[in-house]
Amino acid sequence: MSGPEQPSVIGEEWSDERVKSWLFTTPWDRKISADYQALLKAYQAMRAHDFERFLGFFTEAGRDLNGLNDEGLTILDRVSEHRRSQAYAESLRRHGAKKASELAE
Repeated sequence: MSGPEQPSVIGEEWSDERVKSWLFTTPWDRKISADYQALLKAYQAMRAHDFERFLGFFTEAGRDLNGLNDEGLTILDRVSEHRRSQAYAESLRRHGAKKASELAE
């Protein structure tokens, strides 16, 4: 055995501090906006209701919901590609996120 195993935790409640900690995610590639990277990592790690809370903290901090990745897409573009992400996409829309095609209008 190479190290201690982490116990499986199901239904763990995330504190506001834990949710807010995702605001400080930094991009590994300078072509990706720091705002996009923080949203992507939060989307990948959080349940839908925690992601909704994160978006509130994100927008309160003055962050950009429409930051672009290296392909010129927003997080809403990315999330909308996934079949089971409707709750995430709806949360993004409620907070003012747009698809890249909508930004050009």
